[in-house]
Amino acid sequence: MIVFAQNTSGLHSLYIGSSLRMTRGVDALQWRELIAVAEGLIATDNPSDAALRRGRSTVYYALFHHLARTCADLLIGSDATTTSKPAWQQTYRGLEHKATKAACDDNALRKFPDPIQDYGDQFKALQAKRHLADYDPYVQVARSEIQQDIETMKTAIDAFDAADEKDRRAFCAFVLLKRRKD
Repeated sequence: MIVFAQNTSGLHSLYIGSSLRMTRGVDALQWRELIAVAEGLIATDNPSDAALRRGRSTVYYALFHHLARTCADLLIGSDATTTSKPAWQQTYRGLEHKATKAACDDNALRKFPDPIQDYGDQFKALQAKRHLADYDPYVQVARSEIQQDIETMKTAIDAFDAADEKDRRAFCAFVLLKRRKD
């Protein structure tokens, strides 16, 4: 069972199974925890259409938050004692869905190493699937498709995280910053 709650002090409680994790701020948005939520939504013998749709959407958001954290960590820094929290938060929040998809559609993505290209391709594919799940009343979502999306996304994230830091940092700048045409 997975339950999220926020108390009056701003601490987030995340219950996974019988364990409780207290976190502050964006720590509550770890991509693996979002995947656990998606898996929980589709774990029943006969998940509802709403659970399947929400599961598919949550898989996309797991990837989105992985990228947002990666951008903030690589461009601002991951050590909370030596980085500016407002700058880190601004960078994290600066990632935009539409602009990131546009960057991943750009032919310039093909100049990056394969793991970065695959990650960008997964971003586009999962965003398109999320849009269908969230906005198309006739789309059918199967549990097996979501399970496959989870595995494909995990593989893309693992390969992306193993890529050279300079390439991951360049990709972060690529998706965050507007490209000038002149």
